[in-house]
Amino acid sequence: MTDTFNLAAALLDPNLAAGRGGRPALRYEGDTLTYAELADLVARTGAGLRRLGVDIEQRVALLLPDAPQFVAAFLGAMRIGAVPVTLSTLLSVDDYAYLLDDCRASALVVHASVRSKIDPLRARLPRLRHVVVTGAPPQGGDIAFSDLWNAPASELPPVETTRDDLAFFQYSSGTTGRPKGVVHLHGSAHAPADLHGRLVAEITADDRILSLPKLFFSFGLNNSCVVPLRHGASAILLPDRPDPRLVLDTIARERPTLLYHVPTGYAAILAAVEAGVPADLSSVRRCISAGEALPAPIFERWKARFGLEILDGIGSTEIGYICISNTAGDVRPGTSGRVIPGYDAVVQREDGTPAKAGEVGVLLVRGPSTAAHYWRKRDATKHTFRGEWVFTGDRYTVDADGYFTYQGRSDDMIRVSGLWVSPLEVESALLRHPKVRECAVVARADGEGLIHPCAFVVATDGAGAALSSELLRFASDALSAYKRPKWIEFTDELPKTSTGKVQRYKLRAK
Repeated sequence: MTDTFNLAAALLDPNLAAGRGGRPALRYEGDTLTYAELADLVARTGAGLRRLGVDIEQRVALLLPDAPQFVAAFLGAMRIGAVPVTLSTLLSVDDYAYLLDDCRASALVVHASVRSKIDPLRARLPRLRHVVVTGAPPQGGDIAFSDLWNAPASELPPVETTRDDLAFFQYSSGTTGRPKGVVHLHGSAHAPADLHGRLVAEITADDRILSLPKLFFSFGLNNSCVVPLRHGASAILLPDRPDPRLVLDTIARERPTLLYHVPTGYAAILAAVEAGVPADLSSVRRCISAGEALPAPIFERWKARFGLEILDGIGSTEIGYICISNTAGDVRPGTSGRVIPGYDAVVQREDGTPAKAGEVGVLLVRGPSTAAHYWRKRDATKHTFRGEWVFTGDRYTVDADGYFTYQGRSDDMIRVSGLWVSPLEVESALLRHPKVRECAVVARADGEGLIHPCAFVVATDGAGAALSSELLRFASDALSAYKRPKWIEFTDELPKTSTGKVQRYKLRAK
């Protein structure tokens, strides 16, 4: 008997069968969408895509802000066996030319705010047959998203996909170059909800989730769609850029119980509150972080200010979500926590042998949520997907108690006078200075070709060169001599991917 499984059906249908049709599924711009209403919109959207000729395994690119249209198109495409491909709304025309050609999208659902970036590409994308527009009337031969929704409501039985069928693509964030299409399968993509969602977030149907990472990002897709729907909870969708004031206003108004953000986002909120912006986080019972390592000073300041721990963890698009995490009441600041039950993780030396406790090596992870492969990238697939294991490229140590500590990417570690320096350790030291909002440390050669740490700093009050000598003195008290930055460079902002990760390779090029 065929093992049929459809992820879209697994996220919605059990809620309806359990009598949750009238419960809130999504909150958006002050309105509530119930589970029954969301299921109806998913059926309409899937049926509309099918009428356009979208068939099983054909790619449907989504270029949308966080809104009900995103969730409806994502689930609607999977329900008919098509493969949604989530794309960032913050990229360039050249980026979209590469991504749409690479995934071979036959349809694109796009918001009007980024529609103009697609116009110059149409002649270069012969496989792109349909463009569906939301947010404004369509132009030319494009189709209005409302035309999909306005079709007569009808039930849409899920296509009988199997657990090993293609479910969706997400592109890696490209911190080191061109992004790669990460292929996830129907049978594995719900595991983050069953593991992290149940064991770390301890989510229930009564929770209200606010995720500031966007749905196009693996972290955000799970936070605002897969995890809450799997547990019958509700998600608050915020389409705008997560400016700290907007985030704090949203928290005060919508009263979320679970807050998800990246470390730089938590730092920005702290800076705003410390500058006098009012904050009421009394509804929040748990804060969760991923995307990059959370420095201990940010954790400490956040807990001192709000009385809440930030449960930091590590995951990746390839792993599918967070696989190592701190847990409530058992946080070790500055670490990524311990392996979540259901996953395995090892730290290896370059020769593939296990690293000793406290020894720096490369992290490999295996578990039920990992992706199948990179789309059309065989060599990259062989490098990253090693049997059951995912080679993360992250350098870590693990202590005798099983806590993992991030030491930078494989190409981020700095060798000074024959000794390894972790950029994160230097950054954490500088972040303890009250005038440092953000910083990133990379390697730089001096006039004789010797390598030293160089710190790029975003100051809290716009201070520049006058702060440099103060920070160098501050670092000398906190770090061994070979770890201290030789240079302090001030910048208005750090270069980041659309998902908020610092692009260190751009800093190394300066």
